[in-house]
Amino acid sequence: MNLANKLTVSRILLTVVIIILLLFPFYEIGFTFPKYTIDGNIVVDLKYLIAGLLFIIASITDFLDGHIARKHNMITDTGKVLDAIADKILVNSSLIIFAAVGMIAPVIPVVIVLRDVVVDSIKMMAAKKGEAVAAIKSGKLKTACLMIGITLTYFYNLPFELWNLQISDYLLIIATILSLFSMYQYYDKYKKLIFTEK
Repeated sequence: MNLANKLTVSRILLTVVIIILLLFPFYEIGFTFPKYTIDGNIVVDLKYLIAGLLFIIASITDFLDGHIARKHNMITDTGKVLDAIADKILVNSSLIIFAAVGMIAPVIPVVIVLRDVVVDSIKMMAAKKGEAVAAIKSGKLKTACLMIGITLTYFYNLPFELWNLQISDYLLIIATILSLFSMYQYYDKYKKLIFTEK
């Protein structure tokens, strides 16, 4: 368990804390998080702000573990698997919870999860046949829009909400569209590999 892998595991643990923070029925034990009103009509729940900070920290570890692994030659098969798992549960759990409480449209996590399943399946099939699947630009752009959009959603789209600019929604919609586009690109690029017996 090298340093890079420890950072990846810490991201998984932070995700578990985020999920518990947002889903645990604290009211059952007589505790409620305070809510604040901003600009007279924007109500924010402290637990989402705390979860948002944890999400940012977890996202930073995503950058750090990859950087450290490459710089210090710590790349391992275990690390690759853990990193993929950590990324998926961090992003997808946030999106599913947002959809469950009505903060975003349910179609967003459905498309994102569907895309992950398809692309990961293509990568596994390619790996089984000895081929490496490189990241594509649309996938990277999708991830950037997704991470920023999720972060803004945790913070109630502030400060853009003050000017009635739904930046968080726009970014998540763009990420959803890019998810479908990148999924098609992966399929189109590797379809011969997928349907060729070897």
